[in-house]
Amino acid sequence: MDVSFLGGPLPQRGVGVVAPFDFALDRELWRWVPDEVSLHLTRTPFVPVEVSLDLARLVSEHETLHDAVQALAAVAPEVVAYACTSGSFVGGVAGERAMCAAMSQAGEIPSLTTSGALLEALREIGARRIAVVTPYTRSVTDSLEEYLAEGGMNVTGRAYLGLTRHIWKVPYRDVVDMARQAVVGATDALFISCTNLPTYDVIPQLEAELRMPVLSANQVTMWAALRAIGAQAVGPYQALLDPAARSGPAGMSVSPNRLTVTDPVVESVLEAVEAVESVVDEPEAALAGAASPSSDGDPGDGLDPGFGAGFGEGPYLDDSGGPAMG
Repeated sequence: MDVSFLGGPLPQRGVGVVAPFDFALDRELWRWVPDEVSLHLTRTPFVPVEVSLDLARLVSEHETLHDAVQALAAVAPEVVAYACTSGSFVGGVAGERAMCAAMSQAGEIPSLTTSGALLEALREIGARRIAVVTPYTRSVTDSLEEYLAEGGMNVTGRAYLGLTRHIWKVPYRDVVDMARQAVVGATDALFISCTNLPTYDVIPQLEAELRMPVLSANQVTMWAALRAIGAQAVGPYQALLDPAARSGPAGMSVSPNRLTVTDPVVESVLEAVEAVESVVDEPEAALAGAASPSSDGDPGDGLDPGFGAGFGEGPYLDDSGGPAMG
């Protein structure tokens, strides 16, 4: 059969992505990408270190980034994104800028990072008071808060899981639980940190419930990378990406009592949200499920899915490790 009449394949524009060695959400990144753009991913070399500030520093060394960007340069992407939140905020604002400069120099390609994209996205939506959700330990979460403060943002509340591995296995329900704990008081937006934490499907739900924009690490990375080449990320009902969503359930200037919408899907979501009882208002919680009798004590072992019973069902903990009061 002669298929020469097809004339394809269609020309593709390229976005290069440097991810940490344990990144497991390649498919999620693709969900934000339009058909005419291809992602070209590479990973940093493996190191036997669990998720921590030490790992963040190791996977963001300039020599490591230099080699990764040079490998990507072979397929000539138009922009390169470093898809790691902790690796790009661990050195503060100056460290993030130095990383971008090192990557750009290595491949002679415009470069950006997740944490730099985060600040850019927060300015885009006019948010300064931020609630933060992370899967990290307290020390890594503290470092994110310091980075946001340096970038002119005020963290109004936070929740974290205290995980050091298997972050990609965290189910959406635990992300939602953390969000409800973190959003307290006057808050402009919620940020869900870590590019290894699944978020695509949960963003519209949280925006409808919380009545505010919800940003995630992978979302802002793809938004910034695609915008850098004049393309638009795909994310229906996500306020950062969908202008209609900013005046809909995520609109910050709309009355919280009732929103005027015409889309039947959004309308059904709002009706369901209005039936939900008000959530608790602790400003910060570390969620940790009790280890099963056969567990070795790792907070990520055996949770569902992939971990086992109990994840997200144990008592909320305060920063000292004791039960949170309230």
